[in-house]
Amino acid sequence: MRIAVTGSIAADHLMVFPGRFADQLIPDQLAHLSLSFLVDGLEVRRGGVAANIAFGLGSLGLGPQLVGAVGSDFAEYEVWLKEHGVDTSTVRVSPQRQTARFMCITDQDANQIAAFYAGAMEEAADIDLTLLAGMPQVRPDLVLICPNTPEAMVRHTQDCRRLGLPFAADPSQQLARLDGEQARELVDGACWLFTNQYEAALLLERTQWDRDHLLSKVGTWVTTLGPVGVRVDRAGRPSLTVPAVPDTPVVDPTGVGDAFRAGFLTGIARGLPTESAARLGCVIACAALSVVGSQSYHLTPADLLATAARAYGQDAADRLASAVGRRA
Repeated sequence: MRIAVTGSIAADHLMVFPGRFADQLIPDQLAHLSLSFLVDGLEVRRGGVAANIAFGLGSLGLGPQLVGAVGSDFAEYEVWLKEHGVDTSTVRVSPQRQTARFMCITDQDANQIAAFYAGAMEEAADIDLTLLAGMPQVRPDLVLICPNTPEAMVRHTQDCRRLGLPFAADPSQQLARLDGEQARELVDGACWLFTNQYEAALLLERTQWDRDHLLSKVGTWVTTLGPVGVRVDRAGRPSLTVPAVPDTPVVDPTGVGDAFRAGFLTGIARGLPTESAARLGCVIACAALSVVGSQSYHLTPADLLATAARAYGQDAADRLASAVGRRA
């Protein structure tokens, strides 16, 4: 199964605040909010939702196609991605703009305040997915639509429908920028829909659909629930909840959802049932959560299966062996 991942490619500037954001907020002064946080450190890491997911898929041997827009400063990052199994031949390089930047502060409760500068990503809407569909050697079996400029996300979704390419919708943090029409356009007809719990509620608000109506528009809705795990919903079926890996040290939550998606889609691509794919996603998320940076985790079959056995039992781990044993 060949997967193309469209969306943001960025540099992450990650900072840690040793206190709690909530302690700095005065309820009756929120209309005049002006805060500055003295942070303990700065980590500059490779990131961007599409690149993070592609990194995870590539590390698991899927050979994903990355589709996005970057600046002329991308060369070193591109080498890194290629070394981890990512095909970057369809990445657009802007000669005028820098690669996007994600700036994030995390407090001691793992709450985050972030800002995102699009930079070269503004040109992503100029990318035509016909270039994927027209070449049998790169035509994907699934296109994942990740956060990007709203115009690019809508265009890629429309391209998928026009070209007959199955697609998955992952609007994520861009829901804050999407209007109702754009949100409905992005999810309607998706084989898979990915959100976290807050985004799920926001998506219902944006689309003005109730839960049952939204489920009628997508194949499967996957909602990550943080330390609780993940819930999988399909129209007319009871919800399936898979718990997260217990006792995972929280070092850095940035990119953990992206790691889950990489693990989950790897499981689906390699023929695992949905519950097993969700467990694999949680295992990869555990690896990402334990290090600083969205692409700092290292995957080996032995470590992944040991984590799965600890979390879900040896029988469950044995069912994952075929999905992680090919290359990691």
